[in-house]
Amino acid sequence: MAASDVLSQSEIDQLLSALSTGVVSAEEIKDEEKQKKIKVYDFKRPDKFSKDQIRTLYMLHENFARLLNTYLSTHLRAIVNVNVASVDQLTYEEFVRSLSNPSVIGVLNMEPLKGNIIFEMNPNIAFVIIDRLFGGLGESLSKIRALTDIEEVIIRRVFNKALESFKEAWHNVIEITPKLEAIETNPQFTQIVPPNDMVVIITLQVKIGDIEGLMNICIPYLVLEPVMSKLTTTYWVASSVAKEDHPEQVKVLQRKIEKTYVPLIVELGKIDITVQEFLDLAVGDVLQLDAKVGNELNVIVGRKSKFWCRPGTSSNKVAVQIARVNTEGDDEDE
Repeated sequence: MAASDVLSQSEIDQLLSALSTGVVSAEEIKDEEKQKKIKVYDFKRPDKFSKDQIRTLYMLHENFARLLNTYLSTHLRAIVNVNVASVDQLTYEEFVRSLSNPSVIGVLNMEPLKGNIIFEMNPNIAFVIIDRLFGGLGESLSKIRALTDIEEVIIRRVFNKALESFKEAWHNVIEITPKLEAIETNPQFTQIVPPNDMVVIITLQVKIGDIEGLMNICIPYLVLEPVMSKLTTTYWVASSVAKEDHPEQVKVLQRKIEKTYVPLIVELGKIDITVQEFLDLAVGDVLQLDAKVGNELNVIVGRKSKFWCRPGTSSNKVAVQIARVNTEGDDEDE
């Protein structure tokens, strides 16, 4: 990818403005793209990553996108969609030029690999995440600004959680311990490698509710150089199959299951009524349940009845005390 192929944020804004005013039509751009059948190759800046390595990085980060999708959906309690949009190689200077200012940029360390990588998040997505975590509806800002100190703390926590998924996605290639070192808002202050050094950019398309944006992962060639031989589809697939039944995988799965939230319901009682009785219900009506005052209450975990409990209070709140385990449905579960 040549330097002229990478648009700066101001150039992107000008192009969108030209499209909206009719100065440039989408059909003209498509016709121009069809005419460009010859790709210019710069011998002064040869590609560092082979097609097979690019394909492997794509598959590897597809796994990361699925894990990140699960985390964000659960954490934000919203409909989230994360997909790998592209994997490209270009110079670090071209990558920095393509970023908006301000942006949300996390500088990470990937021990035992040497050097730093970048997680860049579109401000629209960052502010939607912050709004959801603060109890909002997930709306983006009309005008992009830098993060406040409190917002930076929230985004730092989100980055740290995302790194757990990033570590898991990379475990078939190398066991890494990613660590967030800093968060920056100005791309010019994140000089992790010389401007002309080659980097690989994994672009994720993120959609939270109705808001869409991009997340870029910038990994310098120098960081990946020690594991380049492992970035092949043959090695990656073979490693994935070999580790399916590995004890460590079982432990990772167990830890994830232990952190999974499940609904727990205490059932006061039941009653059967007719449709007409239901339609006649009004404020002030009393429904007599099948449970007596001294009876133990049924505790339902997920969809299964698991315990019997006694009601009471604790710290001025309604509470229950587990009395015994419900073993009646165990045979059916098996």
